Amino acid sequence: MSKLIHNYTFWLFIVACLMLFPHLDVIEINIMEARNFITAREMATNNHWILTTINDLPRYEKPPLPTWLTAVSGIIFGFDSIYGMRFPVVLITLLLVFGVYKLSEKLGLSKQQNFHNGLILITSFYIYFAGRDNQWDMYTHSFMVVCILFLWDLLNEPKKPLFNAVMAGLFFGFSFLCKGPISVYALLLPFLIAYGFTYKFQLKNKKMYLLLILLLGIIIGLSWPLYVKWVDPITYLKVTKLESGRWGNYNTRPFYYYWSFFTQSGIWTVPALIALIYPYLKNKVCNLKAYQFTLIWTLAAVVLLSIVPEKKSRYLLPVLIPMALNTGFYIEYLISNFKNITLKKEKGIVYFAFGLIGIVCIAIPVGIFIKVKNEIVGFEFWLIGLTLSLLTIGYVIFTNLRNKKFIKVFYAIIAVQVAVVVFGIPFTKLILKNPDYASAKAIRKTEKSLGVRTYEINSFTPEIIWDYGFSMPILLNKETNKLNLPLENKFGLLVSETDSIVSKKEFKNYSLRKVSYIDMNHIPKESKKHNDRLTRIYYIVTKK
Repeated sequence: MSKLIHNYTFWLFIVACLMLFPHLDVIEINIMEARNFITAREMATNNHWILTTINDLPRYEKPPLPTWLTAVSGIIFGFDSIYGMRFPVVLITLLLVFGVYKLSEKLGLSKQQNFHNGLILITSFYIYFAGRDNQWDMYTHSFMVVCILFLWDLLNEPKKPLFNAVMAGLFFGFSFLCKGPISVYALLLPFLIAYGFTYKFQLKNKKMYLLLILLLGIIIGLSWPLYVKWVDPITYLKVTKLESGRWGNYNTRPFYYYWSFFTQSGIWTVPALIALIYPYLKNKVCNLKAYQFTLIWTLAAVVLLSIVPEKKSRYLLPVLIPMALNTGFYIEYLISNFKNITLKKEKGIVYFAFGLIGIVCIAIPVGIFIKVKNEIVGFEFWLIGLTLSLLTIGYVIFTNLRNKKFIKVFYAIIAVQVAVVVFGIPFTKLILKNPDYASAKAIRKTEKSLGVRTYEINSFTPEIIWDYGFSMPILLNKETNKLNLPLENKFGLLVSETDSIVSKKEFKNYSLRKVSYIDMNHIPKESKKHNDRLTRIYYIVTKK
């Protein structure tokens, strides 16, 4: 029994699985996921594995490795299974969690701290959020963490330099095949800066191996874009020009936009902020050099990302990786010294930060009950589970804060996150509810009964195309700005509500009959967040 209790890898695996696997298909698909899913489906159904497409149109903006993995999962589980389509990103996130756990080991920290660092990572908000959301970011950074592991061994271990170089280069290339050089810039470069400052580079007899990593990574990473450029140069250049034109004028934010980066860790916001205060923590940590390393790595990543004009919250994902390690130093200090803290301000911050979480444990089930009390039928199990677990955890937090047993407080905080994921996520079906929701799949019944094919008038929405299940031709020719009407005498047509189709001269010889609509919003029309992009009017167009 004692061996099982101290089997940290086992418990880290259990917690990570509880954070990632439950209710994987409940949260609605977003635009980024829909693009990835459509491309994966067309890989398998149309054999577009190399020259990737979306809605049968070339899609060369992003490298294809995550989509390849998603397509394989779709073949295994079926493309109608959202759970199966998100399964690959869960596995990749597990790779990240245990990669960070191994990196923590290499820093010379205790087994318990390595375990705690892994727990902090997987319960950081944007880590488990991205780990349940099949976008490219998690793939590119997870592969880069593995690259960093082998690079660390090459820099610090005399054994197997060729093996470490080849493996580092391989995962460097995999990272590049997920999202280009993003992780090289946002994760690897800050790592090298931090390593150079704290551990210093000893490159004797290692320069050739480092060159091998670079060459192997570049060869693997550039293999797909170079092939596409060779096979389809005109389209590739158009895409490249479009993508490069966005730099500097697309989602631009001020330099200080990321300064609240530590809030992306969610429940660890306050500990993460305190761990960044070097003058306060430098004399309290168990391993000063390792702390300096994780601190510089974190801050270097933030600064480098801040330099880039284009900014989005999800781009902070690589910052959360070293920040989890950095936060772990403050947590370990509290575990070892909380009983001995005498300063009222210092102790007060701890009581405030973690006591507030205890209060939230009481507020969450009460708030959910008030919100959905009239529609609770069928959700009783989840409400009972959430209420009992959070109230128990809240009691544990308050009791152990009073008794100054911080390690139990820490594990209770982990349990809060697990309880919210396991018992709380199903309530999104009640909270996010649109009475006018209409699936894109539904129009296929109309198509079958009338024997028509459906077209989009001038643009497509990825979520709609994904839900519809097939590609959908677009009538607008963007080069001539004219509609290329189908040859059929009768066809279906999807039109956005803002597009006045009746006034278009191309339809003067056609009669138009509105038969249904699509509304894939999960919130009602009265809400300000209701998105017109997810709505369409469905017409049957008949030649006069």
